[in-house]
Amino acid sequence: MAGLRKTAVALMTVGLVGLAGCVTPLPDKTPPPPTIRPAPPPPEVKPRSQASLEMAAFYRQRQSYFLVNDLLRVDGGGPDTPFFQRNLVDNFIRIAMFGEYVTKGDKLIARPTATRLNKWQGPIRMQVQFGETVPPAQRNKDRASIRKYTKRLSRLTGLPITLTSRSPNFHVFIVDEEQRRALGPTLKQIAPGITTVMLNLATQMDREQFCMVAAFSASENSPVYSKAVAVIRAEHPDLLRLSCIHEELAQGLGLANDSPAARPSIFNDDEEFALLTHHDELLLQMLYDDRLRPGMTVDEVRPIAEQIAAELMGGSS
Repeated sequence: MAGLRKTAVALMTVGLVGLAGCVTPLPDKTPPPPTIRPAPPPPEVKPRSQASLEMAAFYRQRQSYFLVNDLLRVDGGGPDTPFFQRNLVDNFIRIAMFGEYVTKGDKLIARPTATRLNKWQGPIRMQVQFGETVPPAQRNKDRASIRKYTKRLSRLTGLPITLTSRSPNFHVFIVDEEQRRALGPTLKQIAPGITTVMLNLATQMDREQFCMVAAFSASENSPVYSKAVAVIRAEHPDLLRLSCIHEELAQGLGLANDSPAARPSIFNDDEEFALLTHHDELLLQMLYDDRLRPGMTVDEVRPIAEQIAAELMGGSS
């Protein structure tokens, strides 16, 4: 085809030359060359502080410890982790219908407390923001992981979930020690009603707390989430980092509690599983089944949850 195209051009040139004295040349219809805009410069990466470097070393050790002890599994469970319909229902009630903490004064105390069913009803617009010490390659890797995971969450829940910087309502911060401690004003701007307890939870994390998420309703009495904020430590090595992404983004959808009985599950503080399991997928499908409405109590939810679980598991008790 290259030879033919050159021939055609040559013939047209000859014809135009022969007729130049008696006809007006045809206007040049060649489109102008596209405007090439320079790529934006890569973000400036600042060096980490000594405190951040020490935290990174600590989390590398923690990840190594977990792996040596057969934790942070990525297989989703297997023959060694069977579960049945009754397990799924009990785990759903414990994880979706109980809060993980209660507030006492200016302190947050770990105490599971029965609550109403809370979940999102509208589209989720997720924005990922990085601290200045996160290198571009790591940012690209994290964005790709989050984009892939949100597609999975959207498929399971039926919620439209997109990554965007336009009017975000689910904010994911991947930041180091100094940046996390300075997040207070940003979090107040995102969620003006955020309590001091929640601010402290985000900005004053103990090093054994790997990441966190908080979901907010438009009003105190509303069971429908309208905003969420997740904070993930930039010091984490790859698997701990991905584990935080999986757990906090799923918990931000309404599976807010953990349970030592949940297995195979990331909603369990034993760190056995790093990534969302099939069991956890079923929990999300149950939560976003239309038969379970925001505001329902435990007594209202349980019989419906039993019916949904039976359908999902084919009646295996």
